[in-house]
Amino acid sequence: MRAGWQIKRLGEVCEIIKGRKPILKATASDGYLPYLVAKVMRGSAEAEYASVKDRNAVTVMESETIIICDGSNSGEVFTGFHGVLSSTMGKIAKKAEINDAYLRAFLTSTFDVFNGAKTGSAIPHLDKEAMYQLEFPLPPLPEQKRIVGILDEAFEGIATAKANAEKNLQNARALFESHLQSVFTQRGEGWVEKNFDEICVLQRGFDLPTHSRKEGIFPLVSSNGITDRINTWKVKAPGVVTGRSGTIGNIHYIEEDYWPLNTALYIKDFHGNYERYIYYFLKQFDLSKYSSGAGVPTLNRNNVHSVKVWFPKDTTEQKSIASKLDALSEETQRLESIYQQKLDALEELKKSLLNQAFTGEL
Repeated sequence: MRAGWQIKRLGEVCEIIKGRKPILKATASDGYLPYLVAKVMRGSAEAEYASVKDRNAVTVMESETIIICDGSNSGEVFTGFHGVLSSTMGKIAKKAEINDAYLRAFLTSTFDVFNGAKTGSAIPHLDKEAMYQLEFPLPPLPEQKRIVGILDEAFEGIATAKANAEKNLQNARALFESHLQSVFTQRGEGWVEKNFDEICVLQRGFDLPTHSRKEGIFPLVSSNGITDRINTWKVKAPGVVTGRSGTIGNIHYIEEDYWPLNTALYIKDFHGNYERYIYYFLKQFDLSKYSSGAGVPTLNRNNVHSVKVWFPKDTTEQKSIASKLDALSEETQRLESIYQQKLDALEELKKSLLNQAFTGEL
């Protein structure tokens, strides 16, 4: 630790003031501020409003630091919001002269430790008392500002690099989807129009209660894909499976004899067509259009079977199309892996910089 640095307990330099639950209303008016919950601060939900005169209103200013105290992201910090704190949030009240950005950076560095600290609880809570016992490195104020300046510059570069990697990741996926769609819209010679069920027939999967399942080597396939391995099978490989209830539109290619569950639909009859081609045919076919149900959407196979579709009669052409799509899919997955590794590395770099910042090594 560098000369002039002090080591304090976090509880000596700040405390967390929890929000409460005031009376809320849907629209803004004089004397009312946004009620701050995580979804509102992330921009994924509209805010409700609370009166600043409500005895349960804990207000926070834009310059103050907010920390999530309850929920799956306990320990995450925010700033730049003027509003009333929800009961799942707390604000950081300083008890010593500390640069706000320096304190926020330290709290961010503890996120992995305190995220969902009470894992045994139905709703994880931030363990404030354990947090207060953390060793808090307190350098002189000019040094705090210097550290913050370095972190800001580094994090700006990391954010740009992450945005580029995420864009490249999206582009790789979009390229495959675009090519997949073009294959089935630019029909060649020998393509004919038929009913869906003349190409392949969808069939509901089979019930298999949990207590009847025994561990084995055969895939148990639900609407989300392979979810378990059991000691028996119902359908011979290769197979193509999609969701019947819940997750609709995800298509799974199964290379082993398998058991499709009743939440899934499987191809009962390929009518002599190439199974891998049928897999790609279904991937570009929007099955979700034929689902119904307000709560849990359910796909009615009878609604799909009568749909008119185009396909190449020649299985040689089907195999050629599937082979080209396999190659493109493999390349897409390789690129996705590279970009995901970059994203992971950038996140690790950020954590490393935060660690260096609070050990005097930055």
